[in-house]
Amino acid sequence: MTIAPEMLPDEAAKYVVPTYFVNSDSPEVQQFVARALRHLPDGASRTDKAVRLFEAVRDGIRYDPYTFALTVDAYRASTIAGAEATFCVPKAILLAACLRAVDIPAALGFADVRNHLNTPKLQELMGTDLFVYHGYVQLWLNGKTYKATPAFNMELCERFGVKPLIFDGKSDALFHEFDIRDQRHMEYVNDRGLYVDAPMEEFLRAFKDTYPRLEQFNRERISHSAEGVDAGFAAAGKVP
Repeated sequence: MTIAPEMLPDEAAKYVVPTYFVNSDSPEVQQFVARALRHLPDGASRTDKAVRLFEAVRDGIRYDPYTFALTVDAYRASTIAGAEATFCVPKAILLAACLRAVDIPAALGFADVRNHLNTPKLQELMGTDLFVYHGYVQLWLNGKTYKATPAFNMELCERFGVKPLIFDGKSDALFHEFDIRDQRHMEYVNDRGLYVDAPMEEFLRAFKDTYPRLEQFNRERISHSAEGVDAGFAAAGKVP
């Protein structure tokens, strides 16, 4: 059943409609949602749907921080739905689109986070352990708001001793401050707020200004990929 905007809190109503990047009405997003929910029984609750969609985005698309796309159209949910691997921002965009597709209000959120367990390879390319514009989703369920990031897939967490991100519809699912060995992991240092649609031009400018070496790395990776050359750019076995 579609929820009429007037039944939603004023702050949530604008986060139900499709947008350019969160194109929840696209066939690709609709198909992704249908696959994710196919085993749920008829009459499944909105919470059950939200949990299943979170898991589908978290585990259905592998997390890879080296796969930055450099053009804005690559960040449309319809494109992301067919990806094998990507990073937090596209995964948040896709999750927001999937939730809106089943009439669950979902805003895009962005924050700067410090990764205390960054790998040497990635930190060398980034020149910092600060991730600007980390993407997450804020959703509205049963009169409450929750924040969730579907970034790290379960397999990655198990391999590298990172606490899994689990959304149960009752509490937030954000990066953990400590890993399973009680080492400092993620620290949220600046929340950039909520968005109806992804500010991709702003994000790409910040990415280029903050990470010039990683931006060049991705230009070379994309160039070699277009030439059909496997240049070994994928950092197998690495986790940020």
